[in-house]
Amino acid sequence: MKSRFVCDKVGKLMRRYFRLYRTDLGEYIYAWYRYVYRRLYGVFSKFERIKGLITVVLYRQRGRFTRPFVHTAMGGLVAMSVVLAPVLASSFPGVDKESLTDQQPETEIMRTTETDTATQVSEKVRDKVMDYQVQTGDTASEIADKFGISVDTIRWENNLTSVNQIKPGQTLKILPVTGVKHKVGRGETIYSIAKKYNANPQGVVDFPFNTFADNEVFSLAVGQELIIPDGVKPAEIQWSPARSVAQQTPNAGVVSALGNFVWPIGGRITQGYRFYHQGIDIATAFGTPVVAADSGRVVVSGWPDGSGYGIRVEIDHGNGYITRYGHLSKTLVGTGQTVNRGDRIGLEGSTGRSTGPHLHFEIVRGGVKLNPLNFLK
Repeated sequence: MKSRFVCDKVGKLMRRYFRLYRTDLGEYIYAWYRYVYRRLYGVFSKFERIKGLITVVLYRQRGRFTRPFVHTAMGGLVAMSVVLAPVLASSFPGVDKESLTDQQPETEIMRTTETDTATQVSEKVRDKVMDYQVQTGDTASEIADKFGISVDTIRWENNLTSVNQIKPGQTLKILPVTGVKHKVGRGETIYSIAKKYNANPQGVVDFPFNTFADNEVFSLAVGQELIIPDGVKPAEIQWSPARSVAQQTPNAGVVSALGNFVWPIGGRITQGYRFYHQGIDIATAFGTPVVAADSGRVVVSGWPDGSGYGIRVEIDHGNGYITRYGHLSKTLVGTGQTVNRGDRIGLEGSTGRSTGPHLHFEIVRGGVKLNPLNFLK
């Protein structure tokens, strides 16, 4: 009886300890689960917040920062590839590590080193006003040519009274493009500012580094600075000939040789082809018919993606060229329809990212936007 009593006592204790062990083990596993879950949740929450902020910024700027963002990411991948290439290559058999480092003798390096100390201007697109230190022998016209802007642009930004006023060692402010810089005052709009400087408001909007408080109506904040492309200071006598893109086009629909393009509309060319505006703007009365620049098949008709082109028509000419007609008020053709050179395809308007009635016309070959003025004769 005594041994049985002892066995029962031991059994009860073992069951009790097992229950306690199972409870403690469950609490331990649950604690680890909570810890890992919270850690991972925190990391992914931060990632989602950062991704959301980036998305909002890119959306607010209507894709303006998308290209720099993508280029920066690709640049980072390329840099990482360059750094890791020797490590990865060394892990493959048959690869000579010494062949990965092309070392030049010191004498060869000295022989190939340039001794010319002339200032070189980067071909990278300039997104803001930069400083330039005048070198010995520099002239205002040479500096203007070096940066691809007019002499008057340098003059107005630096308050020069004479072309002979610049001196070696002097620091000049250089605008990204020909024109003027303007600080927004109370009550000013894109239209009033453009009128003040005899410029095209569409050019101010299209300049990619100008920002707006509201991209839908192009509202401005008091105190912000704008670049006015091709702007001219009022009541100023220009030192260099005025470079205006406003000119009259020939009448649309004139017959030309096969493979050439006719003018899609008659009017004034208010904005030309530039790095940030890869087409031409032709302005005339609202609702003026737009014609096909050459025969082809319509591949886009309408506003399918909500882009800044607004209502548009795109025609594939079957010879590697595509023409694009943007900011229309109405299309007169449908997708898949074939058209002849000179056929009406739409009416001029001001839809999309536009400040007034005009046609934005592009010629594209192999995905590259070409200067239409090189084809429209």
